[in-house]
Amino acid sequence: MKLFAATRSPGKQDEIRRVLQRAGHELLFPDDLGIFETPAEQGLELAESFEGNARRKAEYFARRSGFPTFADDSGLEVLSLGGEPGVRSRRWAGAGGTVEQIDAANNAELLRWLRGAPERRRTARYRCALVLLRYPEAVPEVFDGVCAGRILESPIGTGGFGYDPLFWSTELGKSFGQATAEEKDAVSHRGRALRALADALRVPAP
Repeated sequence: MKLFAATRSPGKQDEIRRVLQRAGHELLFPDDLGIFETPAEQGLELAESFEGNARRKAEYFARRSGFPTFADDSGLEVLSLGGEPGVRSRRWAGAGGTVEQIDAANNAELLRWLRGAPERRRTARYRCALVLLRYPEAVPEVFDGVCAGRILESPIGTGGFGYDPLFWSTELGKSFGQATAEEKDAVSHRGRALRALADALRVPAP
């Protein structure tokens, strides 16, 4: 089936393609339909939860695309920081510029907050909430994914995006920056949510 993925993030788009194209879905992204970014999009991620942000994005893009649409919101939660950066993960440092510049600023901010912290204060998890709307007025279907780990004292590896070089995956025994795409997909928060979505799409819509 044709499925609209409501994200402009190149890193997320790559992960979505790897999981959902393998499941047999034809994926569409905003640029594929000529859905250009508008100022309204800047206000979509102002909810207080990952699910709230994902739902706002799914509703907005379902109306614009006309296709079954899903959106996710995800981020890093550090337990000793009260769950920060959480829903503000992408905007935590308040930086502008390219994706790479924003990632670098956020990583530097995270290292600053945890400077000198022992390993027990570095426990963290990635969380993802994904919302599917089979049509604009449909009841939202929600899928969650969690991945446990800890924050390193310095980056290891250059793979992935966002906080990945600083996130040590408990299950992989390596950082997401070191992991291959397939390794990351197998345990990541978004990989798990996307596989749950793929399972749900095998069931006909009510």
